[in-house]
Amino acid sequence: MKNKVAENFQEIKERGGTALIPFIMAGDPDLAATFTILPYLEKGGADLIELGVPFSDPLADGPVIQEAAQRALAKGFRLKTFLRVLAKNRGLVSIPIVLLVYYNLIYQYGPERFLAEAAEAGVNGLIIPDLPPEEAGGLRVPAEKNGVALNMLVAPTSSPQRIQTAAALTTGFIYLVSVRGVTGERPALPPGLPELAGRVKELTGRPVAVGFGISQPAQARQISSFADGVIVGSALVKKLAANACNSPVVAGEEGGAFLRGFREAMV
Repeated sequence: MKNKVAENFQEIKERGGTALIPFIMAGDPDLAATFTILPYLEKGGADLIELGVPFSDPLADGPVIQEAAQRALAKGFRLKTFLRVLAKNRGLVSIPIVLLVYYNLIYQYGPERFLAEAAEAGVNGLIIPDLPPEEAGGLRVPAEKNGVALNMLVAPTSSPQRIQTAAALTTGFIYLVSVRGVTGERPALPPGLPELAGRVKELTGRPVAVGFGISQPAQARQISSFADGVIVGSALVKKLAANACNSPVVAGEEGGAFLRGFREAMV
């Protein structure tokens, strides 16, 4: 089956651009709001959308995203229901959708069943922050069978061997964690990030998207000069949460406008 994530990155590369990848938490504040907001992100300049799947113990996430997950879980979020609703609403956006999902949820669901149902719902890729590449090999074949791209994470502490192991499983993009620690807004990018991204690209030959801590358009502009993708998470989740009390439409409009500032900075 087609790998739409890889195809998307190739198209962006051919036109000399950098992918803008917003992250939002599915089900925050509820599923209806999520699918109201998604089209505004595409209009705001998103090239892919990363949808977080709420989990009770999100070890990679900082306070903003943890709180978003807790709000979704408090509203009764269920993975099976989410996939069913996604399938009905997938046509709202034309760009690839990648799920950030903790492996415990996949394991409980059943990996092959999960991949089949996720693909049927319109999921194009996975990011699994708690699954080491050494233990992810069993997902490669069923993921490829269903056209779901695996996007492995590497960090500043990853050894060359670990980076190459991650690359061997990656069929979409490498998610480069910019800093040690959890997600969250940061005032400045690490000074060694361009060198790190260059080393990862050289070791892997895969597109590299940078996430964790990107909260300002100026940071996105800087990253776009040396990486293939920019992931904006906590700052966008905070913006949406601040406007959700008005209405999902207002939240979507404000989120899309916020994202547009990043898109324009990256041109």
